[in-house]
Amino acid sequence: MKHLFAFVLFVVVASSAFAQTGKVKGFVYDKETGNAVLFTNVTIKGTTLGAATDVNGYYTVTNVPVGDQTLMVTYLGYDTLFYDITVRANDIVSANLYLTQSSVKLNEVMVSAERQEALTEVRTSVTKLTPKEMKQIPTVSGESDLAQVLQVQPGVVFTGDQGGQLYIRGGSPIQNKVLLDGMIVYNPFHSIGFFSVFDTDIIKTADIYTGGFNAEFGDRISSIMDIKTRDGNKKKFSGKVSFNPFGANVLLEGPIIKLKEDRGGSLSYLVSGKTSYLEYTSKAIYPYVNDGEGLPFNFTDVYAKLSYNSKGGSTINLFGFSFNDQVTYQAVNDYRWNSYGVGFNSVIVPAGSQVLLEPFFNYSSYKIQLDQENEDPRTSSIGGFAGGMNFTYYFGKSELKFGPFIQGFQTDYRYTGPGPRNKVFVENTTDFGAYAKFKWSWKEKLVVEPSFRIHYYASLGVASPEPRLGLKWNIVKWLRFKYAFGLFSQNFIAANSDRDVVNLFYGFLTAPENLPDEFDGKEVNNPLQRAMHNIVGFEVDLGKRVTFNVEGYYKHFLQLSNVNRNKIFPEDDPDAPDNLKKDFITETGRAMGIDFVFKYSYKRLYAWAVYSLSSVTRYDGINEYFPHFDRRHNVNLVAAYTFGKNLNWEASIRWNLGSGFPFTQTAGFYENLVFDNGINTDYTSQNGDLGVDYGELNKGRLPYYHRLDFSVKRSFEIGSTTLEAIVGVTNVYNRENVFYIDRLQYEVVNQLPILPSLGVSWKF
Repeated sequence: MKHLFAFVLFVVVASSAFAQTGKVKGFVYDKETGNAVLFTNVTIKGTTLGAATDVNGYYTVTNVPVGDQTLMVTYLGYDTLFYDITVRANDIVSANLYLTQSSVKLNEVMVSAERQEALTEVRTSVTKLTPKEMKQIPTVSGESDLAQVLQVQPGVVFTGDQGGQLYIRGGSPIQNKVLLDGMIVYNPFHSIGFFSVFDTDIIKTADIYTGGFNAEFGDRISSIMDIKTRDGNKKKFSGKVSFNPFGANVLLEGPIIKLKEDRGGSLSYLVSGKTSYLEYTSKAIYPYVNDGEGLPFNFTDVYAKLSYNSKGGSTINLFGFSFNDQVTYQAVNDYRWNSYGVGFNSVIVPAGSQVLLEPFFNYSSYKIQLDQENEDPRTSSIGGFAGGMNFTYYFGKSELKFGPFIQGFQTDYRYTGPGPRNKVFVENTTDFGAYAKFKWSWKEKLVVEPSFRIHYYASLGVASPEPRLGLKWNIVKWLRFKYAFGLFSQNFIAANSDRDVVNLFYGFLTAPENLPDEFDGKEVNNPLQRAMHNIVGFEVDLGKRVTFNVEGYYKHFLQLSNVNRNKIFPEDDPDAPDNLKKDFITETGRAMGIDFVFKYSYKRLYAWAVYSLSSVTRYDGINEYFPHFDRRHNVNLVAAYTFGKNLNWEASIRWNLGSGFPFTQTAGFYENLVFDNGINTDYTSQNGDLGVDYGELNKGRLPYYHRLDFSVKRSFEIGSTTLEAIVGVTNVYNRENVFYIDRLQYEVVNQLPILPSLGVSWKF
C-alpha cells in the first residue's frame, strides 16, 4: 500500500510539473516587406529553449515555462527583437514577429542559423541555395541565373554551353524532378545553357537534392530541385528593371491590401518577365561567333503570383508561369518548345493546435517540336495535374509529416522516320499514394529521419513501396556524420536515347510496356525505372569561418528504359531478335563517386571550392559502356569579394575544370549504298553516301574542358533606389572547348568563345 501511494504521488507530481508548461508558435516576418524570414532562431530569453523558422517562416517552441517570458530573435542584417508574452499551462500562445532591417553594414558574415541547422537537420546530399549565394556567382549576362549556379554544385555535370543538359550524380535529365511552387517544370533550361527559366529575384529558396531524398519527394530516381518563390511586397510598390546584351528583365510587386501589424491580413502580387533578343544583338556584339550568324537563341519567361496572408499567419497563394524557347541552329531548321502551368498552395494554421495543413493543386504542360529539312515534324507533349494535402505535427524538436497525393498526365509523342520507325505514342496515366516521414532528435546528438512512400502506378497496375532513411550523428559540434538510403521509382523515359551526345529535341514518354521479356537472363516484371541510393558523409567546421563537407555515394540503377537505336526490323517480325525490333531496351547502371566541398566566409570574402571524382556506367545486357556524360574529374572554384568605402563594389570569379567526356571514335569510312529503288537499283552506277565505320562505344575521351568567368558590380544609391552596373566576361582566356565533332565534314564545333557583357539594373 505504501508503494502504491508513493507511485500515485509521483504520477500526480509529474503530471503537475508537466502541466506547468505551454507552447509558443507563430511566424517571423520582415517588417519592411512583410515577407517571411527563413531559418532564423526564435529563443526564450534566459533559457536554452528555441526553434528555427522553416521555409514558411513558421516556428514552434514547446515546454515553455508558464508565466511572463520574452521571445528573442537575432538574425544577420536585422536588429535584435525582444517580444514579451505570457504563457499559461497547457495553452498555446500565437506570436507573429516582425524584424527591422539593420542600418549597420556588417563586415563579417556569421552564418549561425546555417550552423544551427547543421546540428538539427540530416542534410545529406542537399544544397540549400539562397538568392544572396546565387548572386555571388559570376554570370554571362550580369544577371544571376540558377542554371549557372547549379553548374558549380557538387555532383552536377553540365554537358555544353549550347544545347547542354544537366546530369546529377549519374542521373540523366529525365531522372531529375524540377518543382516550382510544387508544379513540375519539364524543361528548366533554355537551349543556350547559360539560362534557366527562373528569375533569381523571385526565388525564396532552392533546395537541390542530389540523392537520398526523403519520401516527401517521389516519381524520380536521381534528384530533386525544389524551388519556392517569395511573396510580393506587402507594404509598398517596388520593382526592378535590367538590360544586358542578352536580354531584359522586369519585376513588379506590391500590395493590393497593405499589411498592417495591428490589423493583420494582406493581399499582394508579384509579376516577373524576361526575354532574350540575343539573335539580333549577337550579330553586332559577337560577330566572330558562328561565322557572323550570331547566336540564334530566343526565349520569353513570365511568372505571376497572388498571395493572401491572414492575421493568424495562414496563407493562400495562386500562381502561374509561361516559358518558351526557340532556336535555329546549324542543321536544325526550327526548334521550339513552350511550357505553362497554374496552381495554388496554402498554409493553414488552426488556432490552438500544433499542426500545419498544406493543401495544394496544380497543372503544368510542356510541348516541343522539331522541324527538319525534308522530314515531317517531330513532336512531343506532356500535361498533367498534381494535388494532395500535407500534415505536419510538432513534438518538441521532433516532427511528423505525412499526406496523400494524386497525379495524372498525358504524353503524346509523334515521330516519322524511315522504314519501321514511324511511331505515335499516346498514353494517359494516373498515380496516387501516400508518404510519411518522422524526424526524431535526441539531445542535439542524434537526428534520425525514417520515411516511407507507397506509390501506386494505376495505368501499370504496379505498386512501388519505397523505404528511406536519413541519419545525422553529431559526434561533436564541429564534426558530424550523416547517412542516407532509399529506394526510388519513376514512370517516365525520354523520347530520345541517352546515348545521343547532342539532341536538342527532348520529349517525354511513359514507361513503355513493350520491353524485351528478359534482361540478362532475368524476367522483366514491370517497366518502371528503379534505383537504390546509399550515401555517407562528414561535415566539419574548421573554426567559425570555414566548413568542409565530404560525401561518398553509390547509385544503383536497378532498371532503366532507353530508346533502341539499333532497331531495324518491324516489331511483329517473328524471326528478328528483340534487340533489333523492339522500340525500347532495358539497361542497368551504376554511378559512384565522392564530392568534396570547401566553404569560407569572412568579412568581405566568400570562397567556394568543389572537387568531384565520379564514375558512371551503363549495361545493356550485352555491353557495358560509359555514357557520354561520364566526367571523371570536375573542379569548380568560386570567389566573391566586396570592397570600397561604402562596400558598393563586388568582384566575382569562377573557374571550372572538367575531364573529357567519352565519345565513340571513327574507325574508318566506306561508301554506303542506300538502294533507293530496292532490287531494281543499279548498284554499279549508283553513287552512295559517305558511311562511317564506328569504333567501340564511347571508348575515346574528348580533351579537358576549362573556362574562367569574371564579373565586377558597382552599386549607386540614388535616393531610395539603387542602380547597379555589371561588367562581365565569360571564357576570359577564350578557351576552345570541344562541343562535338562533325565526322563527315571533319570539323570540330566548339563551345562558346569569349563573351564580354555590360548589364545595368535599377531597383526601386
